[in-house]
Amino acid sequence: MPETPSLPSTDPLKFAYWVPNVSGGLVTSTIEQRTDWSYDFNVEVAQLAEKVGFEYALSQVRYTASYGADQQHESTSLSLALLTQTEKLKVIAAVHPGLWHPAVLAKFIITADHISGGRAAVNVVSGWFKDEFTGLGEAWLEHDERYRRSEEFIRVLRGLWTEKNFEHRGDFYRIHDFTLQPAPVDVPGRAHPEIFQGGNSTAARRNGGTVADWYFSNGKDFDGFTEQYLEVRQNAALAGRVTPPKFGLNGFVVARDSEDEAHAVLEEIIAKANPEAVEGFRQAVRQAGASSGDGKGMWADSTTRDLVQYNDGFRTGLIGTPEQIATRIVEYKKLGVDLFLLGFLHYLEDIAYFGEKVLPIVRELEADAVRAGELAPAR
Repeated sequence: MPETPSLPSTDPLKFAYWVPNVSGGLVTSTIEQRTDWSYDFNVEVAQLAEKVGFEYALSQVRYTASYGADQQHESTSLSLALLTQTEKLKVIAAVHPGLWHPAVLAKFIITADHISGGRAAVNVVSGWFKDEFTGLGEAWLEHDERYRRSEEFIRVLRGLWTEKNFEHRGDFYRIHDFTLQPAPVDVPGRAHPEIFQGGNSTAARRNGGTVADWYFSNGKDFDGFTEQYLEVRQNAALAGRVTPPKFGLNGFVVARDSEDEAHAVLEEIIAKANPEAVEGFRQAVRQAGASSGDGKGMWADSTTRDLVQYNDGFRTGLIGTPEQIATRIVEYKKLGVDLFLLGFLHYLEDIAYFGEKVLPIVRELEADAVRAGELAPAR
């Protein structure tokens, strides 16, 4: 396993879950998935996740049916609803530049922040689904241009949240002497609502290093994560950032009492994959990966097996017993992961199992790593 160039933080790992606000579950397979996109079910999941130790939830953004996602609740409104039904959970709403004006979104998030006591956050998604943009009559930009727009979008968000009489003259947005009042909630240790940004491409890594608070990665093995970690940190240093972004990693969890049982579930998922839906997804996302200048984009090297979980969640390898999964999670922490964004087959049962069986072992192993000097003070 590759070595990390500097010791990661002693801060406890944070855990997020994919909000099931989109129908079809998180694997493109006919295997039973005990999940539901309804509001009531999402409230139940959010309250359970908060109770067992999850700190974040990420609401997916989808506007039209595709690849099993035939029904969808809009991400920002559902995120606000979940914030009203929880006490500590931070809810991240995924949003598309090009379908939102940054000032309108900034105002919405400020309102959500005040309603929730400072728990609102956003994930800026540059976009992979061309039909959503063209179907709404919006321009579909070339890959790197989408990320350039996202960088500017993030700069405008941050400026409107932190400055009065904000001015911005860019290629995509113009803001003239504008002040949003009230400002976001004053939360100790937080300059403004957290800004997450994902992707795998060189353009995404540049944005993550230069402007985002958090960099989200699709599922990766140890080497794949380390490569991204080093490049994003280098971009942050080149941008002169005193505090680099934190790192989130996607993973799909199959935790069972025995290793054989867990792997049998994984193989059943793969065996029951919907080949037409997986291939349709592959064709839709091909431009999002291979079309990037150097072919490093999202899903550029994903196999059919990877795409059954549409954010490469199997690659992270969180399949096995609680002890095996917790051990692997902490090994990722030693490489620089600050947060795991997790998906599950059976939401209520699997989140409860994770909180009861896996998280306590993670905390024990983190404490062991601190005592062994494998982690450093918070960066």
